[in-house]
Amino acid sequence: MSKESEEELQDELEVNQEEEITSDEAEAEAEAVENEFDLLQEELIALKDKYARVHADFDNIKKRLEREKYTAVEYSNEKFAKDMIPVLDALNMAITSSESVTDPVEHFEKLKEGMELTLKQFKTSLEKHGVTMVSHDEPFDPNIHNAVQTVDSEEVESGQIVQTFQTGYKYKNRPLREAMVIVAN
Repeated sequence: MSKESEEELQDELEVNQEEEITSDEAEAEAEAVENEFDLLQEELIALKDKYARVHADFDNIKKRLEREKYTAVEYSNEKFAKDMIPVLDALNMAITSSESVTDPVEHFEKLKEGMELTLKQFKTSLEKHGVTMVSHDEPFDPNIHNAVQTVDSEEVESGQIVQTFQTGYKYKNRPLREAMVIVAN
């Protein structure tokens, strides 16, 4: 074999080795990319699953809060009703006590006293829940007073309330029933 042939053979061998190395590197790189792709697919599946669970949890919480809201609205007057029961009991006791009347005068006095205490208890319960009586001492306010009549008065300034026909009530700052009043000119 000639030197030239040997060199060609040597060159060819080196090229084949380089191609083998390049081929091995390409296979290794392709395998690495495939592994990374598989990992990314698994991560995507895990994230989709996590999203589905979070979305389901959110829907469940939303439905539960809706139910709780409707329940709260439905039973919103429960405290008020519980506070009215003792007033009802006091009125029932007054009626029951009238069945065993021995001395009508004494009975009337006790009944009157019981009614006054019941009225006080009733007002206290209403105030506890934000229901207050419209004041008679304040100037006329068309938001909470209904002027049914005006009169000339030397005792009271113009625009002041002279007399109240029917007491008004407010719930916090909102009128429940306007006070029916006579106002000075």
